[in-house]
Amino acid sequence: MHKYNLIYRLRSIPRVLRLSPFALCLLLASCTGNIKDTESVHTFIEQMAAKHQFDESELDDLFETVEIKPDILKRIASPSEGLPWYKYRKIFLTEARIDAGVQFWRDNAVTLAAAEKQYGVPAEIIVAIIGVETLFGKNTGNHRVIDALSTLAFAYPPRSKFFLGELENFLLLCRDERINPADPIGSYAGAMGMPQFMPSSFRAYAVDFDNDNRRDIWHNNSDVIASIGNYFAKHHWQTGQAIAVPVTAKYKNYEAVLNNDLKPNLSVAKLESLNLITSRQLPLDSKVKLLSFEQQQQGEELWAALDNFYVITRYNHSPLYAMAVYQLSLSILNKKGSFP
Repeated sequence: MHKYNLIYRLRSIPRVLRLSPFALCLLLASCTGNIKDTESVHTFIEQMAAKHQFDESELDDLFETVEIKPDILKRIASPSEGLPWYKYRKIFLTEARIDAGVQFWRDNAVTLAAAEKQYGVPAEIIVAIIGVETLFGKNTGNHRVIDALSTLAFAYPPRSKFFLGELENFLLLCRDERINPADPIGSYAGAMGMPQFMPSSFRAYAVDFDNDNRRDIWHNNSDVIASIGNYFAKHHWQTGQAIAVPVTAKYKNYEAVLNNDLKPNLSVAKLESLNLITSRQLPLDSKVKLLSFEQQQQGEELWAALDNFYVITRYNHSPLYAMAVYQLSLSILNKKGSFP
């Protein structure tokens, strides 16, 4: 989660602001040396001490070990959400990932059922999130979170404000959870654990589901499952409601309602007025968002996305991501069948 917010937004950053990793590195004295002696880091440390009563000398020691990572700057400039749908889909809708999802569900069936009952979020959606994010814990990242967040906070101007906030939240969660901030490993964007929560999401939504006095999203499947369920519930998941339905079009007059806003804003009557036919009947009071997904040979695929699809995009602000989660969830559900 998040990591989850920034990727889609990067696509709207003017090209003139998308500096090369080399150019970004020039903003600091060194790409590979420690950054403690830079003015921006000094200011950050002073603010953490004044605002949250951190010990300045301890933060000085921590930032002595922090390095700017050019490979992180390179990766943040070319996220996979920039791919066309037909290529993006192939990354996540694989038999191996589907099979792993079925096995994860089998291994954690009791916890998934309990979380679904408590938070109202279908088990297959929770499983699919973990599958898309980290392949069920196999790909949780290989960067120290403190390095990733510092690199993007102090050497990536287009998103420095966001990542400074995440760095602040990371230090706070480490203090709250009694974690050495030099230890956690995560993604190039600083996302952590099996669900890839950004620090602010961890502090707001992570759950201690097994009551062991720890919110462990790195190794504890119960906490991971419940934390995702809680995240979706807090973002107003509507239990039992549809997520998205395919749409067929008779004409091209629908193109005027396609835009980058993801919030459902069209009535069913409006869809009908555009000669758009949904694959299943929707309640007349439904609001939908018309989305187009690029196909390799057949032009585009149209979907009517409802409020629950929008909730998935609160985890990662990309319609490609949300559709991958939705379709993976269906594939896992269909292949799972009934457990013996």
